[in-house]
Amino acid sequence: MAEIGFYHLTRASTETVLPPLLGRTLAAGERAVIRCGSAERLAALDTALWQCQTPDWLPHGHAASGHAEWQPIWLTEDDEAPNGARFLFLIDGQGTAHIGDYTRVFDLFDGNDGQAVAAARRRWVAAKAAGHQLSYWQQGPQGWERKQ
Repeated sequence: MAEIGFYHLTRASTETVLPPLLGRTLAAGERAVIRCGSAERLAALDTALWQCQTPDWLPHGHAASGHAEWQPIWLTEDDEAPNGARFLFLIDGQGTAHIGDYTRVFDLFDGNDGQAVAAARRRWVAAKAAGHQLSYWQQGPQGWERKQ
């Protein structure tokens, strides 16, 4: 079973919260896949990851850059992990049919969008029913707060 963390974004954007999470992923010796909702979103995230300041370098690629096996972080619109990642980051309300292939799943959703929150609740219920280990994190004034 996968460990799934739901990350309720209320104070910052996906582009802001992903770099520190990805930095910790790489520091732990893991690889990551980020599943995006559109080609435009993938391109914007690609740029944001190259320009982020902390950490100062997040090596990553996508289908257009190729060489998935060399990429510690892979950006995709597809339900795939061609870089052998065991950590999956779901953004833009994306899901996966291969959740059991991952050790950890990070489900990031916009807490200021009622439809995104409702969809995240449905994903939570489905993941709980499937027996996955779940955690819920919400942005607070002092950073991430684990909620029950």
